[in-house]
Amino acid sequence: MQIIQSETLVSPLDTASNSSEELLHQLAAQQKSRKKWLLIQPVSNTSMMVDSGTVSMPLNLIMVATIVGTLFDVTFIDERLGDKIPEDFSGFDVIAITSRTLNASQAYRIGDRALKQGKTVILGGVHPTMLNEEASLHCTSVVYGEIESIWTELATDVLKGKMQQVYRAKELKSMSDMHRPDFSYALSSKSSKKYSSRIPLLATKGCPVGCNFCTTPTIYGKNYRYRELDLVLDEMRYHQERVGKKNVNFSFMDDNISFRPKYFMTLLEEMAKLGVHWNANISMNFLDKPEVAELAGRSGCDLLSIGFESLNPETLKTLHKGSNRLSNYEQVVSNLHKNKIAIQGYFMFGFDNDTEESFQLTYDFIMKNKIEFPVFSLVTPFPGTPYFDEMKPRIRHFDWDKYDTYHYMFEPTNMTGEKMLSNFVKLQKEVYKGGAIMQRMAGKPLNWVWLANYAMNRFTSKLTPEYYY
Repeated sequence: MQIIQSETLVSPLDTASNSSEELLHQLAAQQKSRKKWLLIQPVSNTSMMVDSGTVSMPLNLIMVATIVGTLFDVTFIDERLGDKIPEDFSGFDVIAITSRTLNASQAYRIGDRALKQGKTVILGGVHPTMLNEEASLHCTSVVYGEIESIWTELATDVLKGKMQQVYRAKELKSMSDMHRPDFSYALSSKSSKKYSSRIPLLATKGCPVGCNFCTTPTIYGKNYRYRELDLVLDEMRYHQERVGKKNVNFSFMDDNISFRPKYFMTLLEEMAKLGVHWNANISMNFLDKPEVAELAGRSGCDLLSIGFESLNPETLKTLHKGSNRLSNYEQVVSNLHKNKIAIQGYFMFGFDNDTEESFQLTYDFIMKNKIEFPVFSLVTPFPGTPYFDEMKPRIRHFDWDKYDTYHYMFEPTNMTGEKMLSNFVKLQKEVYKGGAIMQRMAGKPLNWVWLANYAMNRFTSKLTPEYYY
């Protein structure tokens, strides 16, 4: 079998000079005992259904554990599972915490406590990257973006005991050098059964589209990188052998896996030979082509998560989301459904162009096109995005615990906040009524999507506008 090699939009990074690599290994060899790292995935404090029940395996932190484990001892804690963070950090040298915005406050509390105990504290993840000056108040060092691209420098400084405030790569490392994630770090938890059975996987990084509400361009710029296809397929085979079956369920964690059609289509052709199942977030830039949906279905795709965002063309213009064309929406849905691919459709409300009609248009679209799993959110300007800078004077608060896309951030131009929230609640209740579920899911296979719908039926039946303040 001949697999095409991945193209890349960035030059491979010479991660460090030979002398830097040699210094790192010399320092590691001189250590009388390996330094001990505690890696922490914090829980969020949101009241909504974000970190409850089954949670996805934290691939990014697993990747951190894998690279850290080459030189140091690693203890891995996922607080979302109920794992307890020790009060006493005396058994560790380095406390490393990943954070997104909605759990930033918890990450900061952990960081502050570890600093008081004299530990080296490292904060990474989306939120510390976006607001590294704020994050620096709660740690020794901030990792800006991905750890792989600054690892040699960071590890050397840890061994020397002389840390920098921010570690930021001048160039991004080639994905060819990425270690295969070692899932044993996460699976060693006594509560690992709470993880989703879907195995997270990464084939690409970045998204050059540049939607103004997205954090990805801030982290990666316009870069879009690939792993060689052989590496992706080998990782799938590894997991098939690990769990002892072919029909493994994978979730691609890529920002935009379909951005380069040639790479994506070749990957799907090879996956079709493996007998796996998979799902992914995907943009609509070429899903209106029937052959793409046919190949996706043949390769084992059972669900795609699509950001429809809005049924209002003026709103889509303000988002700079060129891949979303209203005229293509129904064709995209039809193509996927013909190939038995379910749709998790994302819809956002609270834009200045929204009116009460926006809610009715969304309801009609969902019911007519039988969107299996609609997900509704409120517009949330995240720190570090152009949208945040634009909306900052109008944002009601900066309580990071409520930056979960389920809290009321600002009042839109065309309706009051109260009117917007009452319509938002009504839409969710109507879409997840028992009769509406039966209408949308008629003829669909009995699987977890049905269960998700009935969980949402119970959840939405209790909703009131007050939930969102």
